[in-house]
Amino acid sequence: MVKLLPAQEAAKIYHTNYVRNSRAVGVMWGTLTICFSVLVMALFIQPYWIGDSVNTPQAGYFGLFSYCVGNVLSSELICKGGPLDFSSIPSRAFKTAMFFVALGMFLIIGSIICFSLFFICNTATVYKICAWMQLAAATGLMIGCLVYPDGWDSSEVRRMCGEQTGKYTLGHCTIRWAFMLAILSIGDALILSFLAFVLGYRQDKLLPDDYKADGTEEV
Repeated sequence: MVKLLPAQEAAKIYHTNYVRNSRAVGVMWGTLTICFSVLVMALFIQPYWIGDSVNTPQAGYFGLFSYCVGNVLSSELICKGGPLDFSSIPSRAFKTAMFFVALGMFLIIGSIICFSLFFICNTATVYKICAWMQLAAATGLMIGCLVYPDGWDSSEVRRMCGEQTGKYTLGHCTIRWAFMLAILSIGDALILSFLAFVLGYRQDKLLPDDYKADGTEEV
């Protein structure tokens, strides 16, 4: 007959493995959060949300706050817009989308800053704070992606994409990589948020009651 480990020793081994695995998942979550923040900053800055195609009257591309449209006479791109120059943003919907995407970006960056709280606060509490921030970031990104196409009927977009262009109708233009990445980033933020919630609630109770030693041994 195989001799089993004492209950206290078995519980200690389980606890050690449990903590080690939780820390490994936590490191992975933190690394993915940092990578995700770089991704969100890139899609916020880059002006490649929508762009021209072979059928568009003019060359160019649009982002959240900046855009470049080709000159009919010289075929050179004329670029305008900036995050602080609201008057140059061609649509109110673009301004709204920029606000919510920026909000999501700052919330993700804020969750990274919260990593410093691991040294002074309860680990479970920090995970939950970051989880709520990442969930709010996902909401901001989702609103930004939903609102952005509402501005496609602006005169600047129609000049590049053709007269068939309207709200949520892109005409001859195409969706570029930054917009696609923004849509995918919503799911990324939700996954990171879910993972942070799981880590937070696991930290509340590292060792389940079923595995706590009761001082008895089995043979």
